[in-house]
Amino acid sequence: MKVNLAYGQGHLPVELPDDLTTVINPAHKPGLSDERTAVLKALAAPIGAAPLHEWLKPDAKICIAFTDITRATPNDRIIPWLLEHLESGGVRRQQITLLNQLGTHRPNTRAELEKLLTPEVVANYRVVNHEPENIDAHCQLGTTRDGTPAWINRHLVEADVRIITGFIEPHFFAGFSGGPKGIMPGCAALETVMSNHGAANIGDPNATFGITAGNPIWEELRDIALRVGPSFLLNVTLNEQRAITGVFAGDLLAAHREGFEFVRSQAMQKVESPFDVVVTTNSGYPLDLNLYQGVKGMSAAARIVKPGGTIILACECSQGVPANSPLDQLLRSAGSSAEILTLLATPGFVKPEQWQAQIQALIQSRAEVLVYSSLSDAIIRAAHLTPCRDIGKVVQERLQKIGSQARVAVLPQGPLTIPYLA
Repeated sequence: MKVNLAYGQGHLPVELPDDLTTVINPAHKPGLSDERTAVLKALAAPIGAAPLHEWLKPDAKICIAFTDITRATPNDRIIPWLLEHLESGGVRRQQITLLNQLGTHRPNTRAELEKLLTPEVVANYRVVNHEPENIDAHCQLGTTRDGTPAWINRHLVEADVRIITGFIEPHFFAGFSGGPKGIMPGCAALETVMSNHGAANIGDPNATFGITAGNPIWEELRDIALRVGPSFLLNVTLNEQRAITGVFAGDLLAAHREGFEFVRSQAMQKVESPFDVVVTTNSGYPLDLNLYQGVKGMSAAARIVKPGGTIILACECSQGVPANSPLDQLLRSAGSSAEILTLLATPGFVKPEQWQAQIQALIQSRAEVLVYSSLSDAIIRAAHLTPCRDIGKVVQERLQKIGSQARVAVLPQGPLTIPYLA
């Protein structure tokens, strides 16, 4: 059978054996017939909160936090509609700051911001990148559970009205994206994020897809996000065509909860037993821009692969690991994925982006991971992964080696589908 894998801004066709292959997709949900009307209605009749117009006071400072270039949020649609709604309530453009939820990611260029928000928005509104390494750009709101200062971006903290936008999907260690994640880690300082994403929290069994209650990472980021003060949420859900399937606006937690339960019903797919080989993606562009994000696709596959099995990740990585990023430097500093885990177990050892390296290493302790991408073989091997140039051929080789009982699973949409064992 031919399976089209989400890859870059298109698809990667792969031939796999009909009788041995199980294709696992999220339950399809059609896009809304009128996205703009759905967004405006949600702002006027939100979940667990007063209508957004009632939040607006004369001369109020408004901060809109939006997701960066690595996320699939349709910012170019929802942000102009949101701005239109605000201005219909008497808000002037000078009152509004648009804050890019970079978390610990690199700043987005003006061209990237124009692609995200439209050139008109960038030209006519104040748009700023979050600065995770500039403590002066933050306000402290208590501490994390380990005593690290909880720093949140000053634009957000000092605003009179905070609007947190984004989209909801399963998240590989925070349960679900969206909601309070738009504040913490989206607008938090690097040291605060590193505390929350520390090795002990990442290694907790509840720090995984679909779990919020009892998940130490999600519970702490929720608590810190609430310290900022009331925030109005505007989150959407998407299907595989990136069409909006649901709009969840209102109270930061109540609206998010309704949204992630909506996502859970579509994304979480039960399978009866594990597979020898699992082929996955990173949901295509923009999530497969780099290998840092690719760990999410590996994590989805790891849930249903047999111990000692094989995971094959199709992830374009047009922006590299990225090169010379903290993750790239950490991976190159170790001789193997096992050595990464040893380093992370060393008292006092803390490095930015260690959480991605830790999760990758934990997956590799259970299965071999191959990567099909635009990266050179040398770059892939430097990340302690195995290059793959022909997915269909490698799958056939693995199945022939295992024998007649071998089984392969495919996640064409990667972490938009979260399989789990019955």
